[in-house]
Amino acid sequence: MILDASYTLLVACIALLIGMFVVKFTPFLQKNHIPEAVVGGFIVAIVLLIIDKTSGYSFTFDASLQSLLMLTFFSSIGLSSDFSRLIKGGKPLVLLTIAVTILIAIQNTVGMSMAVMMNESPFIGLIAGSITLTGGHGNAGAWGPILADKYGVTGAVELAMACATLGLVLGGLVGGPVARHLLKKVSIPKTTEQERDTIVEAFEQPSVKRKINANNVIETISMLIICIVVGGYISALFKDTFLQLPTFVWCLFVGIIIRNTLTHVFKHEVFEPTVDVLGSVALSLFLAMALMSLKFGQLASMAGPVLIIIAVQTVVMVLFACFVLMNPLMILVKIIKLRWIHILSYDQMVSPKINNQTTKCANSIFYTTLFTNSAPNYT
Repeated sequence: MILDASYTLLVACIALLIGMFVVKFTPFLQKNHIPEAVVGGFIVAIVLLIIDKTSGYSFTFDASLQSLLMLTFFSSIGLSSDFSRLIKGGKPLVLLTIAVTILIAIQNTVGMSMAVMMNESPFIGLIAGSITLTGGHGNAGAWGPILADKYGVTGAVELAMACATLGLVLGGLVGGPVARHLLKKVSIPKTTEQERDTIVEAFEQPSVKRKINANNVIETISMLIICIVVGGYISALFKDTFLQLPTFVWCLFVGIIIRNTLTHVFKHEVFEPTVDVLGSVALSLFLAMALMSLKFGQLASMAGPVLIIIAVQTVVMVLFACFVLMNPLMILVKIIKLRWIHILSYDQMVSPKINNQTTKCANSIFYTTLFTNSAPNYT
């Protein structure tokens, strides 16, 4: 049975509500920061699998909204990227960016090398590398279809989502002990009341009230649509050229240009809470749709190699955090007075309270330069 866009959106909303309910009463999921969309999407996918196996009745969801929501999310990242903040980051931000770039290269080298050693496609190594372990579910959902459609990687979307989820869990289980060990070497400054208020108002606190009204919602939606339309046009314009990039990358770049032009040229404030909320809603619905559409049968043949790669990546990440990443973070702590540092996390290189857009942008650009039209087709 094929469900149109409206029914697909309905099922995605149900999946989100289920995920919110389950996470609310499951301390393990809360502790490891597993998104509600991931939990709900997996539950719906499992239910649909059971229905398919017991009654032979299968469902196919409309994919048009999924693509639009993905582009909306990456456009919101671009609209949240203010160059002046990057400049204020100074040397600590440069050091952290270099460390993250090195980590991306290491993860992909380890993943691709192990995949080739096990006679698997090197793209499997990328999926079990920084596409998911650094980029998280958003990046996994963006690159999964590209690897499946353009490079013929069977089950790429399913593998990417599974690896991203496993990375989140491992990041929580292994990251805590490693972070506590490393933080013993760092003198954490006390947080003032003003700094504490700033932390509380971060977007990651969904219960905090924000002054969002109809005007700034309409303004933000307009900017997001412009990013999507212009990004899609540029992507089509450079198709089959050396400047060919995935559409979501162009949408992100257009968002960055719009944000900084409005802020620094026209002195117009972009209301970030609205951008964050709309981007978060788009990401949640996108993840729910992507996960509830998973075909678990395609995961079976790749489970063994992927689990081995993830296990090795975990060891590599611990070593990297202990011997490479710690020094830049010590400088970062002393200069900008962060209260919490969560060193080992596959979804974000620092605490979820810090918006790590630099990592996600660098990650997307890295893959774009890595993939070429002459890449072999793996099935």
